[in-house]
Amino acid sequence: MPLPEAIPVRYTEEEAGYVSFRPVMRQSFRPDQLLDMVLSVTGKDAARIKQILRSGTVVFHFYRYWWAGFDIDATELNGLLARFPDPDPSREFRSAECSTIAIESGATPPRPAIEIAKEAISRSSLFRRRSFWDALLAEVSSSSVVYQGYSFEQHADLYGLELIAESRARLTAAAASLAPRAMRKELQAIGQAARIMFICPRGSAPI
Repeated sequence: MPLPEAIPVRYTEEEAGYVSFRPVMRQSFRPDQLLDMVLSVTGKDAARIKQILRSGTVVFHFYRYWWAGFDIDATELNGLLARFPDPDPSREFRSAECSTIAIESGATPPRPAIEIAKEAISRSSLFRRRSFWDALLAEVSSSSVVYQGYSFEQHADLYGLELIAESRARLTAAAASLAPRAMRKELQAIGQAARIMFICPRGSAPI
C-alpha cells in the first residue's frame, strides 16, 4: 500500500528518567519530511529506517516524535532515499561554502563539539585587517582538510582539520588577538582540541 501524502505526528520535549508533563503538539509530515528527520538519526541505513518507521517513534533535537507505525516497501523506500544526497569524497573543500566550524575535543571521554558560526569569527576589528577566520584558513593552506562525510542532520558536507601542538598554539594565539572579544572564551577550547570540523551546507554557491 502506498504511503499517505500526510502522516499525523505528535511530539513533545524529551525528558529522561521520569514522566513528562510537557504539552504534546501535533503536525502533519509528508513522507519525505519524516524521512529527512529519521535520516538525521540513522543515515542511509535502510534496515534501521524501516525499523524506526515501523516502531513509530524517534528522538530528534531533544524532542520525541511518534506516529502510527507502518511498514514501507523496499522499492518505495529506495525511491525516497534516492532524493537525498550521498557522501561525495570528490567534492573539493571550498571555504566560502562553510557556514560553521565545530571544535572537537581531544579529551577522554570526548566532550560535545563546540559549534561556532563562521560569521561570528570572520569579522576583523577596526585596527586589524585579519580575522580569526583568516588565521584558521592559513592553517588549512599549510595542512590539509579531509572529507569526513555528509551530515543529514545539518544537510552539509563535513571536512576535518587535524590539529597538532604547533597548530593549536598558533590558533590559540590568533583567537586571543584576532577573534571578537565575545567569542574568545569559546575559542579557548582550541587549546585542547583534536580537530576542527568545517560544516559546509550542500548546494551553497562556490566562490
